[in-house]
Amino acid sequence: MDYSFGQFTPEHLEKMREGVDLFNEQKYWECHESLEDVWMEDRNDPARNVYWAVIQVAAACIHYRDSKITGARGMIYKAKEKFRRCREQNILTDIVFQYLDWEELEKLSMAIPEEAELEDFVSLFDFRFKHFPA
Repeated sequence: MDYSFGQFTPEHLEKMREGVDLFNEQKYWECHESLEDVWMEDRNDPARNVYWAVIQVAAACIHYRDSKITGARGMIYKAKEKFRRCREQNILTDIVFQYLDWEELEKLSMAIPEEAELEDFVSLFDFRFKHFPA
């Protein structure tokens, strides 16, 4: 498949390997740190918004685990903006949907209401990337 600049490619997916593994282990802070490194590397690439969405979901999960509802709400609000941006800027490719379970992650994130309570984050906290290539 041919990709345009700014679209999510197999190379982007590979850069996410460590962060996805850490996310799946519920090591959200370590996931955040790992993906932040690649987010910084790809500073001029719109595809970095995929990393950014996952970073902010991980941060929301940290706040949820620590019972800090204000932080969880703030991070999920920011993550929702990245999900929208990914769609609006045509960043998403089949790779994102196939390997990052993007539809499920986006649906769980978008379902959290603006005035969420901690229990609204349970399904998101339980989310795991199931189809990431070994």
